[in-house]
Amino acid sequence: MFGSSTIEIIIGLIFVFILVSTICAAIREGIEAKLKTRAAYLEQGIRQLLSDPGGTGLAKSLYNHPLIASLFNLSYKPGKNNQAPDLLASGNDLPSYIPSRNFARALMDIASRGTTGDPGDPARGAPVISLENIRANVALIENKHVQQALLNAVDMAQGDLNQAQANIEDWFNSSMDRVSGWYKRSTQWIIFWIGLSVAVLLNINTLTLVNYLSKNDTARKVIVERAATLSDSGTIDSLEYAKAQAQLEELKLPIGWPDGIRSAKMNTNRPDFWNSFLGPLLGWLITGLAATIGAPYWFDLLNKVMVIRSTVKPREKSGEEASQDARSKTPAPVIMVAAAPAAQAEAAGLPKNAG
Repeated sequence: MFGSSTIEIIIGLIFVFILVSTICAAIREGIEAKLKTRAAYLEQGIRQLLSDPGGTGLAKSLYNHPLIASLFNLSYKPGKNNQAPDLLASGNDLPSYIPSRNFARALMDIASRGTTGDPGDPARGAPVISLENIRANVALIENKHVQQALLNAVDMAQGDLNQAQANIEDWFNSSMDRVSGWYKRSTQWIIFWIGLSVAVLLNINTLTLVNYLSKNDTARKVIVERAATLSDSGTIDSLEYAKAQAQLEELKLPIGWPDGIRSAKMNTNRPDFWNSFLGPLLGWLITGLAATIGAPYWFDLLNKVMVIRSTVKPREKSGEEASQDARSKTPAPVIMVAAAPAAQAEAAGLPKNAG
């Protein structure tokens, strides 16, 4: 079973991973705010859903529809025609989120009135959005894939316009699950590269931290106290970039580059190739992978390990007390002293001078 020192080393590493993950997540949010990659992924997903890879047909009409155009400011510009968006694709000013209701109503409007965006002359009676009009005018879309999807939604609605809208919303939402998968995978890759970059720039070597915490009781105690405070708070929502960076600096761990390139060299009994190159590279890689998992995961793990620590330490203490009680209750050895010859004769009932 793990001893308390081993558990404290684990707690220290988890706390560092939480801080590094928080820093990386903040950097990722800054990149997303600048590039709006989520909007680029959404736009490409809609182009694929509507079978308009170039973004010059139905996808353009949809984004220019008032129900969608009201969600962003500038004019619609299609992205690259790729199977999947680039890792750091730019969404320009396109919306990062389109409600399924807006999508369904805009598409039904286009199916009823065409892609020109002209609803007709209200004085003469504008075309009405109905299942009959959708079925009669769906051919105006000139997109076989979307025609089939709309006709299926209409037929499955069995005369209920609201149900037809719900069917189109379900079609849209199922496609957005794919977009969410794209975005999640790209985010993991981006955070990994950010985490690896942070690990190298700040020289956060996991292997060095393990070695340092195993030999430095004071540092281990300080970092465990910080981790316990965070665990007791019950949340990491208040932990932001500035606070995470400040706490990382206050821990006085062997990170950073105080001695230049020599700061990366590890102090072990292994060959110099390991200490100077392979060990630091592996330590940085572990830190980058840990950041990819995310701070919420490490926070949950921290809470679990803190519970384990609270059960191990009393057990170790009670074990020590039991051993001390056992020593105190051990009966003193009985020392037998041989009696003098005269005493032995007297005890046997013989004369003292009997020979």
